[in-house]
Amino acid sequence: MERYFQPEIERASREEIVRIQNEKLVKQIKHVWEDLPYYRKKMMDAGVTPDDIKTIDDIKKLPFLSKADLRDAYPYGMLAKPLKDCVRIQSTSGTTGKRVVAFYTQHDLDLWEECCARAIVAAGGTNEDVCQVAYGYGLFTGGAGLHGGSHKVGCLTVPTSSGNTERQIMFIMDLKATILCCTPSYAAYLAESMKEMGYGPDDIPLKAGIFGAEPWSEEMRHNIEEMLGIKAYDIYGLTEISGPGVSFECSEQRGMHINEDHFYAEIIDPDTGETLPEGSQGELVFTCLDKEAFPMIRYRTRDICVLTREKCSCGRTHVRMRKPQGRTDDMLIIRGVNVFPSQIETVLLNQGYAPNYQIIVDRVNNTDTFEVLVEMTPEMFTDNIGAIADRQAKLSAGLLSMLGIKAKVSLVAPKTITRSEGKAVRVIDKRKV
Repeated sequence: MERYFQPEIERASREEIVRIQNEKLVKQIKHVWEDLPYYRKKMMDAGVTPDDIKTIDDIKKLPFLSKADLRDAYPYGMLAKPLKDCVRIQSTSGTTGKRVVAFYTQHDLDLWEECCARAIVAAGGTNEDVCQVAYGYGLFTGGAGLHGGSHKVGCLTVPTSSGNTERQIMFIMDLKATILCCTPSYAAYLAESMKEMGYGPDDIPLKAGIFGAEPWSEEMRHNIEEMLGIKAYDIYGLTEISGPGVSFECSEQRGMHINEDHFYAEIIDPDTGETLPEGSQGELVFTCLDKEAFPMIRYRTRDICVLTREKCSCGRTHVRMRKPQGRTDDMLIIRGVNVFPSQIETVLLNQGYAPNYQIIVDRVNNTDTFEVLVEMTPEMFTDNIGAIADRQAKLSAGLLSMLGIKAKVSLVAPKTITRSEGKAVRVIDKRKV
């Protein structure tokens, strides 16, 4: 039987959701106009005032925000509340340029943690569960968000943070953890490590995993579920909007329900900025309807996905977003072809490989080179050069079929690609362009 953390909201009628959005958007635009000079100037440049915003349909009149805006306004230029009202910052995990620093009032934290609590309950969590949070803590939003959500649900929270895999496994087994929260690549690494220690799915007490913060394929999901004996749920979020919990999967696992009472989603054409009709694939844009300190309005996420309002058997009425199909800003363009790492992962897992791979792109004599390093599983590992060559040829053919571009495939021995305890480093782009 499906459970809900806040059933009156999660199962609200479409009319009620729109009423909430209309009310909150009008109030939010008044807030940013009065308290956020940076965005007020963008509105003035676009010829828009708060009087022009009467319903959620008017959101198209408002200008976009981008990561470039946030870097320009660093550190306090996007702060819409006095510092005395703010209780925390979080920051992006990016390693280039200025980091995005997001601010939170206590009200903002409460709403964020409620969103994460909805995700935990959708994954079957109750106050009788032991929830092990193996996302990174600190500036990264993963640990903090699921930690707070776990408390809201009333789970016993095990704040292991990322890393120290032996200790992670010890606590899973000794404390009989039932819910694991971490990146999918780290979940795969934990599963691999537990298998090497002799644990099978029936030995592992976990029943569910809540995995996000990086792209992962359906094939990777099934692989993790099989090895850990769990149901693996996707969760989505980004620091600029709040963190994990912007949307989450239910038991149906057919897209993530967006918490529409807090975040309004649009799909736009990434080239023109035009809002696209429901069911179209395009760039995801979010507006924070009631975030006080850091109220992003029409923030361009760069994630490529599709929204759907098809009825969900779980009973939740909020719009769902399909798993992002990559990003417009970390999409690789190789010899003029758009390539997403998730496409490569799908081919690898379909041919029986574990999700341990690395993409290396370079430019030699003005021509892009494209190599994929792939770990063999222990069962595949052999010193038979002919057998390895056959496997490489088959993978290369699979990638060509998926991508429309030829890749050099290099099979390497098990354990030779560095494992990640946080976000996996999948791409090394050596081109100087």
